[in-house]
Amino acid sequence: MTSKILKQVARIVTAQRKREGGGFMVRRPLPSGSVDYADPFLMLDHLGPVFYGPGEAVGAPDHPHRGFETVTYMLEGEFEHHDSHGNHGILKSGWVQWMTAGSGVIHSEMPSDKQLKEGGNFHGFQIWVNLPAKDKMIRPRYQDVPPENIPWFESSDKKTKIKVIAGEVEDVKANIDTHTPIYFLDLRTTGKYSLHIPESMDAMVYNYHPTDIFVGQEKTRVAESQLAVLRHGGEPVVFEAAEDAEGGEGKKEARVLILAGTPIGEEVARYGPFVMNTDEQINQALVDMRSGSFGSIPGSSERMRKTNEANNLRRQAGKQ
Repeated sequence: MTSKILKQVARIVTAQRKREGGGFMVRRPLPSGSVDYADPFLMLDHLGPVFYGPGEAVGAPDHPHRGFETVTYMLEGEFEHHDSHGNHGILKSGWVQWMTAGSGVIHSEMPSDKQLKEGGNFHGFQIWVNLPAKDKMIRPRYQDVPPENIPWFESSDKKTKIKVIAGEVEDVKANIDTHTPIYFLDLRTTGKYSLHIPESMDAMVYNYHPTDIFVGQEKTRVAESQLAVLRHGGEPVVFEAAEDAEGGEGKKEARVLILAGTPIGEEVARYGPFVMNTDEQINQALVDMRSGSFGSIPGSSERMRKTNEANNLRRQAGKQ
């Protein structure tokens, strides 16, 4: 008797390039024309990879947020953050920052002084995660997590490794606290692995690496910069490296981000950096920001000066 193959990839979306922040390019598969919102995920931006010469690196100078969370995951390079509550830190390669904007915050995300002065590779991601209505006005919070505090899962055949940023894989559990059940995984494989995702969670897979990967029991090929929206039905989702290594021995390593979460199921009102439940709440956020209740960060004009200078350098070098 032949077992039935379950088609687990419902849709493929190709990321679009957009210019964001102080002038950096991102690849954005979510939101897109066909997938506006993947509850509870609001946005996925792929930053880079890009090489900056000395003085060329740019970031996102002072800007507000309210009503959701921003998650920054760095693969290469350095980001320095400041906010209007006095928080400050530098995210380096392998770090994750899980910022709960809650009731409102002004923050900046800029290349570190080292990255700006010396240049170098920059590569990472930013994900926006919605908050349920009961948590939208909580006090802002940061979870800055260095790579040594982010656990890895390794398969028994040693061909698959998964960085467990949020959620769990078999007996490996993440250290980050989330307001709703979420999986955020960085899966890397030269073989084949079946991942269990709770049936209550909607899930998607983003290929951020040049190597294609097969996803789902039906082996849908997912290429670089493509997002696969899953319909897994609680069945294990199969991930398999799709391309032969040089010389034909084994497979090239494939790398994907896996995002899964239990839908919040509430109305969503969004306007730029504000995500609430009603238009009235959005209007109130605008009033609060303009009145100064979000606070401010010293040094705003200096950050804008650095951003303008970096953009001028890149423009002169023909990199804009």
